[in-house]
Amino acid sequence: MATMRAVQYESGCLPEQMQIKQVPRPTLRSGEILIKVHSSAINRAETLQRKGLYPPIKGESEILGLEAAGEIVETHEVCHKTWNIGDHVMALLPGGGNAEYVTVDSQHAMKVPKSMSLLEAGGIPEVWLTAYQILHFVGKLKAGEKVLIHAGASGVGTAAVQLVQLANAVPLITAGSADKIAFVKSLGAVDGFNYKEGSWVSKVMEATNGEGVDLVIDCVGGSYWQQNTDVLKTDGRWVLYGLMGGANVDGALLRKLLSKRISILPSTLKTRNKQYKADLIRSFETNILPAFDSKALKPVIDRSFELEDIGKAHALMESNLNAGKILLKVIPTTKEEL
Repeated sequence: MATMRAVQYESGCLPEQMQIKQVPRPTLRSGEILIKVHSSAINRAETLQRKGLYPPIKGESEILGLEAAGEIVETHEVCHKTWNIGDHVMALLPGGGNAEYVTVDSQHAMKVPKSMSLLEAGGIPEVWLTAYQILHFVGKLKAGEKVLIHAGASGVGTAAVQLVQLANAVPLITAGSADKIAFVKSLGAVDGFNYKEGSWVSKVMEATNGEGVDLVIDCVGGSYWQQNTDVLKTDGRWVLYGLMGGANVDGALLRKLLSKRISILPSTLKTRNKQYKADLIRSFETNILPAFDSKALKPVIDRSFELEDIGKAHALMESNLNAGKILLKVIPTTKEEL
C-alpha cells in the first residue's frame, strides 16, 4: 500500500502535540483527481477541528487542510472537468490538504494563474472563495456600497478588501493594531478602526459622513451585534460567517433588526454541497481569477512553515498576530523553480 506524510492529531490536543506520520495515500473515487501537494494553508476552521469543536465532513478525509496547490498525478476515468497529468492546480477541499497527496472532485480545482507560484496558490482557494461567496453570492454587493469587514487583516479580510475595491465599492475594516490597519489600508481599505480601543461605532459613522454602511462582513458574532446594527443603514445586510466573539446575544437584537429592516445572512462554505462549490468556483474562475494575472489582485501571505512545523503554524493562527495567510510548504518550491 502506498503511503504519504500527513498531519496527525488527537482531538483536543495542543498545537505542539500535532505530529507528522505515514498514512495510506488516498485513492481516487469517480470524478476525482489526485494532486501531489506542494503547498497548503492554515484556516481558523482547522484549529477548531483540532480542538474538537468543528467535526470533519462525514465520509471525507479527517486530515486537516481545506485547500492545497500542486500538480495532478492521476485522474479518474470519469471526470466532469478535463485535466491533464502534470497540470498545476489549486483546489478547494473538504479536508486532507495537510499531506503529500490529496484527492478532490475535478470540478473543485482551478488552474494556477501564470503569475502565481505553487506556494502562493496553496493559500488561495479557501479564503478567496469564502470572501467571494460572502460578498457576491450571499451579500449581493453593489458598486458604490460601503462595506465594513471585521478581522480585516485576516486571510478572508485581506481578500475581501481587494474584492470590494475590485467591485468599485468602499471597504472599511476593523483590526487589532495600528500596524494591521496601516497594512490593510495599503491593500485598498479606505479606513480602519482598532477594536481594542473600544467601540468603533462613532468612528465608522464619522468615516461614512453619518450614513453608516450597507454591508457588514462579520466573523465575530455575538459580542458585535449591537455595534453592527448601530452602523448598518436601514435595509442593510449583515453577513455572519464566524462566531469568534460567541454565539449568544444579550439584548434587543430583534427590535434593532425590525426597526432598520436589517437582514442577517449566515454563511458557511465547508459544508456546502458539491454542486454549489462547483458553481462558485466556476464563477470565481470567470470573474475573479484573471485579475491576479493583471495584478489587480494579489495573494497576501504572512509567512510560510514547513509541514513539520504545523504546530507553530496553528499557534500563530491562534495568537491572531498574522496579517494575511499562513502557508504550509509540503514540497519546498520557489517561483524560480517553477
